[in-house]
Amino acid sequence: MAEMPPTDEGWYVLHDLRRVDWDEWREAPERTREQAAAEGRAFLKDAAAVADADEGYSLVSSVLGDGADLLVVHMRPTLDDLSALERRFEATALAGYTTRADSHVSVTEVSGYVTDDYFTGDADEGTRRYMESKLRPDPPEDEYVSYYPMSKRRSGDDNWYTLPMAERAELMAAHGETGKGYAGRISQVIASSAGFDDHEWSVTLFAGDPVDIKNIVYEMRFDEASARYGEFDEFYVGRRFPPSDVGAYLDGERVPTSEFADDESTARGADESESESDGSESDADADDIRGELADLDVYAGQPRGEDVHAVVLYSEADPDGLAEEVDGLRGNFEHYDTHARTAVYAARRRDRTAVVSVWDTASAAETAAGFLSDLPGVVARAGEESGFGTMGMFYTVEPEYREDFTSRFDTVLGLLDDSEGHRQTDLMVNVDDENDMFIASGWRARDDAMDFFASEGFRDTVDWGREVLADRPRHVFLA
Repeated sequence: MAEMPPTDEGWYVLHDLRRVDWDEWREAPERTREQAAAEGRAFLKDAAAVADADEGYSLVSSVLGDGADLLVVHMRPTLDDLSALERRFEATALAGYTTRADSHVSVTEVSGYVTDDYFTGDADEGTRRYMESKLRPDPPEDEYVSYYPMSKRRSGDDNWYTLPMAERAELMAAHGETGKGYAGRISQVIASSAGFDDHEWSVTLFAGDPVDIKNIVYEMRFDEASARYGEFDEFYVGRRFPPSDVGAYLDGERVPTSEFADDESTARGADESESESDGSESDADADDIRGELADLDVYAGQPRGEDVHAVVLYSEADPDGLAEEVDGLRGNFEHYDTHARTAVYAARRRDRTAVVSVWDTASAAETAAGFLSDLPGVVARAGEESGFGTMGMFYTVEPEYREDFTSRFDTVLGLLDDSEGHRQTDLMVNVDDENDMFIASGWRARDDAMDFFASEGFRDTVDWGREVLADRPRHVFLA
């Protein structure tokens, strides 16, 4: 018997594809149509708000072509959650105007093809977070959706399940390298349906540009894992729209008619809030900190002065080699309009390197973190250490003042050594631009950091910095 890779499972998934009886819909009285649309809209809004469970998400998408008209996707912690949702929709008047074109039941999965460390408990924090993001994925930001079920071939010499484990792992690794070429442009949810449905997996792709969906599927056809061992059935493609647009969709209007913010703001559940920078601190706490610093005349906006999200990973790999690896990922990230910047910074005092990636949305940043966590030598992610972390981003120094700035930083370190609750601080320098820097500090607690920011020594440094910096630094807080 061939070796079986270990697996871990997360949320259960239902892909519910519906065909609308357009003749019956057109013939129905207007009042009846309005009532049906209202019931469908209410059901989908509750589902998107995850009013029925502690976590998960739901979405609705149009479908082009003759396969179906609507795709509704639910992800929930239990199979029973999905069963209840399925029956609640059937109780709506809208369901009476639809028939099920297809459906697929599965559960999100990660396997030992990716890494053994996760299953042995030896995975670093970045790898663990990445794997868990695959089991409980964030609601996608992109609107174009492609869904397809698939299986692995079991025919004669082309039997995936009789190949040695090492050979299967090698084929899947090559398949994954193709996927990395679309980092930042494609996000995906892979779920297993062995024993649940006719096919073995469900694949859902999300993209801002539908051509990227076509390109990744086409390119992956040339990977041996697909070309020789992949078996595919129907493909469905469409565009997500908020539940409030159900009536507009049924009336033949172009959807989405509005921004997703109104309906999607509660998509993660009632008791989970959006967060800044590394996803570890609530907006209320961040605003509180910014207010305290403003009183001290210290600017505490987020990078670029907007609501953007930063991921910072630390690596013990050689900075130059790491920069080459990051160049490839950055080229892919730059195709994505939510990407702000990605850069590599070398520490002046410690033998480690930081990779900083800044995005407009938390989910895009988390997706990027998954790819970045595969970089060599990654040992930690900023914000996950115990205590309280602060990051000064980005210090752009006027070239003629660079040596003065680094010398002044060494002076500040002397002050920090005498500061109560200070653990460590380092100046990180962009390997591609020596005038671009950030300062990362670790503190025992938030109050210790605030005491230092209120000190006369720090105030003098801030005043001097205004003379030598090309831009105002931004202080990003990581809990």
